[in-house]
Amino acid sequence: MFRVYWTEQQELKGQSYFKDFEFDAIAAALQFIESLRARQRAGQAIRHITMSSENPDSVGKAGVADPPSNYQWKKRRI
Repeated sequence: MFRVYWTEQQELKGQSYFKDFEFDAIAAALQFIESLRARQRAGQAIRHITMSSENPDSVGKAGVADPPSNYQWKKRRI
């Protein structure tokens, strides 16, 4: 899934928003982002437009962890 985030400035504080798109709708997500940027260029108080993704079929666990105790890594120098 893709998620588009943006903030709209309203008076003295910003209001955050998001909209979700399925993996097969990346073109729609990019078109939506471009529509937000067009509104921003037109003078609307829209800021921090960004997109993130999360892959549910990821091989490893999300986050940071120590490697397993049997992991052997050596830096090779040429």
